[in-house]
Parts: sequence; structure tokens; C-alpha cells
Amino acid sequence: MAKLTQEEILAYLEEATILELNDLVKAIEDKFGVVAAAAVAGPAAGAPAADEGPSEVTVTLTDVGGTKVAVIKAVREITGLGLVDAKKMVDGVPAVIKENIAPEEAEQIKEKLMAAGATVTIK
Repeated sequence: MAKLTQEEILAYLEEATILELNDLVKAIEDKFGVVAAAAVAGPAAGAPAADEGPSEVTVTLTDVGGTKVAVIKAVREITGLGLVDAKKMVDGVPAVIKENIAPEEAEQIKEKLMAAGATVTIK
């Protein structure tokens, strides 16, 4: 049997149907004694979920600081608002920037706003 190159394998995978790929995965599992399961990052089995913290948070702009223009630019970038709406939001502190988002996204938003000179809270 001729050895397949990596490019040939990738070309096959691009052309294969979902059913063909499913059969291939099953054949690999049987042949090599492995299980194709997606890696899931999370608590260990039996660990209480209460230790994780909230799954959704709200980012609130509490103070603009001395660089109002930079904060307006950051708010525009984060929210996708136009200049006028972003300025209204910044002028009306405290203002909710984003609600019901993942804590990781909230931390990224907080970093951007703090880099612009603003004060932010995450609840």
C-alpha cells in the first residue's frame, strides 16, 4: 500500500461527507483503541459548580477619567455604536457597556477601557 501524504489526507477530509468522516472516526477508534471526544475544560467530576462564579456578567463604566476621547473610542470599538451614541454613553456614567456576557469577554473589555483611562466594574 502506498503511503499517503499529509496533503492527500487533508484533500480527502475536505471532500468527504459527514457520514464518511463519522465512519472514519469509528474505524480509527476501533483500530487504535482510542476515543474521539472533545476536550472539555471545566471542573473535575464531582466538583461543585458554585465555585466557578457567575457565568454571565455586566460591564459598567463608572468613571471616564481624564482621557474622555480615548474612552469614547474604546466604547465605540467595544459596542459598535456610532460616535454620537458612544459619547452619550460616556457622558452618562455610570453606564452599562455590555450585559450578560462571559466573564472572559468582560475582562477583555475592562482592560481596553482601563487602558483608555476609564474606571470599570464587573458585576
